[in-house]
Amino acid sequence: MESPYLRDLYDLQLRRGARPDGPGCRVERVGAVVRQTGPAHAWNGVLWSGLDASAADAAIAAQIGHYRAEGVSFEWKLYAHDTPADLGDRLRAAGFTAEEPETLMVAEAAALPPDVPLPEGVELRPVTDEAGVRQVVEVHERAFGTDSSRLGRQLLERLAADPGTVTAVVALAAGEPVSAARMELCPGTDFAGLWGGGTVEGWRGRGLYRAVVSHRARIAAERGHRYVQVDAADTSRPILQRLGFLALTTTTPYGYEV
Repeated sequence: MESPYLRDLYDLQLRRGARPDGPGCRVERVGAVVRQTGPAHAWNGVLWSGLDASAADAAIAAQIGHYRAEGVSFEWKLYAHDTPADLGDRLRAAGFTAEEPETLMVAEAAALPPDVPLPEGVELRPVTDEAGVRQVVEVHERAFGTDSSRLGRQLLERLAADPGTVTAVVALAAGEPVSAARMELCPGTDFAGLWGGGTVEGWRGRGLYRAVVSHRARIAAERGHRYVQVDAADTSRPILQRLGFLALTTTTPYGYEV
């Protein structure tokens, strides 16, 4: 795998060629900006931009105006190779708040370990209904300490409206959800996105994160996606590197509250 090639392919297929990621969402290109707009509980924001210094501030102001008119807060997902080089500074000056940067990592789905041994008494179960979604939300809230009700609503809507574009899995220990993750499949592209992998405290360091990565990668390969990608936090990046993931760039979410 070659990092510059994969980064360009990712930009082409998943950013510039993005598809709506949920019911009620629309993706549109306006000038040199690709954005998604949807209901308040959906992800709203800028997926890609190809700006130069002369046009950047006007484009930023236009996106603020658009989402303010829609009445939804949004995110500008900035990648390290986006232009102009000072785009992050311009976003902060316009009132955006930067979150922690993450590393975009990619691996060939079929090349990842097919089976990672689970701790005794733990099983992986696909999420197909409301009860399973509640378990995903429970794990997410316990693992990350955040309100994940919006995530639950998004996942439930996707499973009901377009199940071919999303899959989720939960790890159960004696019936208790202890780890969970989801995957967003992008039909017509080479990529599937791995999201939300989390394990509750007390079960970390026992291979569950690696197991749910491998589980989802196997499904991605079976459904014709060559690559799986992750926006990796610092805690998961070393694990993914050991599994064979390649770092392509970094990405920083810039949030704007309307």
